[in-house]
Amino acid sequence: MNNLGKKRLEAIWAIASYAIGGSTLAATPTPGGEVPKQIVLTASDILMYSKIWKIYFEEDLSNKEVLEMLKELGLIAVAAAGTAYIVAQSSTLIVREIKNWIGPVGWGMVAIITGSLTGIFGTAWAIYCDRRYAELDSDTAG
Repeated sequence: MNNLGKKRLEAIWAIASYAIGGSTLAATPTPGGEVPKQIVLTASDILMYSKIWKIYFEEDLSNKEVLEMLKELGLIAVAAAGTAYIVAQSSTLIVREIKNWIGPVGWGMVAIITGSLTGIFGTAWAIYCDRRYAELDSDTAG
């Protein structure tokens, strides 16, 4: 397996672990306590983005640098992704409050939704990092 293949596999494992962790946290019943949980999930997402960046580029990425990278994607992309992220997280916040009323079925639903969203956003970031790494790699090779 080449270096890029190893990085891709490592990124997939990182995304999967953050998705599973987020799903587990989201499914845990906490009546009236969903907002603090949302803060932890958002922080976890930022850590995931930083981890994926480190996998590809072997350097730490701060929260500020994550925002700079998103800006680099283009203002429209940032607005669209940011809006999608906020809507998705707000929707899951509402669903998580409802899940507290309906019990185990709701817990499972929330775990699936949260894990899926983490996976989608993590995969999008990994694709961005992968493309950037490939461009940098081809620049240094040629």
